[in-house]
Amino acid sequence: MNDLHPLDSTRKLASDALERASSSMKDLRSGVQGAASRGLGAVSDRASAAQRYVGEYASVGTRYVADHPLKSALIAAAVGAAVAGLVLAMRHRRDIQDRYF
Repeated sequence: MNDLHPLDSTRKLASDALERASSSMKDLRSGVQGAASRGLGAVSDRASAAQRYVGEYASVGTRYVADHPLKSALIAAAVGAAVAGLVLAMRHRRDIQDRYF
């Protein structure tokens, strides 16, 4: 009978440790789920705010174009030319790198 007592004691200790670990994991999982839920809520709120801001800027831009069509066309042409210049400069740089490297 003496041989069973240490074995039972060891099993009890292992069972208690497993129970505490399981409880800790449940608490941890609950905390992580709560944090993830709060994070998703914050991202959703920020996305909604960004969508409102973009909508406001779009309506302001639409009004500006309607009020100043010639000026808007010149600005668009200047931006387009600048972008085309950047693209051509990057392509030229890549061509030079490909040639020498």
